[in-house]
Amino acid sequence: MTETLRITEIFFSLQGESKTVGLPTVFIRLTGCPLRCQYCDTTYAFHGGKSLTIDEIIEQVKTYETSYVTVTGGEPLAQKNCFQLLTKLVDNSFSVSLETSGAIDIANVDSRITKVMDLKTPSSNEEQRNLYQNIEYLDAKDQVKFVIANNKDYQWSKTQLAKYQLFKRCEVLFSPCTGSQDYSQLAEWILADQLPVRFQLQLHKILWGNVAGK
Repeated sequence: MTETLRITEIFFSLQGESKTVGLPTVFIRLTGCPLRCQYCDTTYAFHGGKSLTIDEIIEQVKTYETSYVTVTGGEPLAQKNCFQLLTKLVDNSFSVSLETSGAIDIANVDSRITKVMDLKTPSSNEEQRNLYQNIEYLDAKDQVKFVIANNKDYQWSKTQLAKYQLFKRCEVLFSPCTGSQDYSQLAEWILADQLPVRFQLQLHKILWGNVAGK
């Protein structure tokens, strides 16, 4: 049987987040997500999409002159064939990152993949979906991200940072929620508390706003 996935879009842009920010990257956006975060900026990926085989996806990726690929959603791991796609991409010598909500088990993600995993803050309204056992599958090449919309989120994120000693396991990102959290204020909180985290803005939103496919 030919393995397929429902794909919302495949596009070429600058990476807006994570360790490879600013680098030309191919984004593979899978369709569907079991979460409904109140600040979600990709609701158009919840439904629809086009069915493509894994080979067809990889052939499209190869048309762009970059080795960087990000698999995102929606929640990409909600489609079981995503695991096979990730492995086949790295088998084809791509440098691959996975953006995942942290609500689905990541134990079987290929160890060569860079995982960028959210821990959902209270303002997301999906905090209860966090699978904290996923933390044990993160290592030095990975990142865990907190989207912070207010001081309650910030205090909660500080608690998780300390409780799980996340900064000893992987890089930690504190990202202000666009339209809710003042960027400078979050930066000042981080400095005042001397947190071992990376302050992260979304480069693509600074450049293009909320334009789909960017």
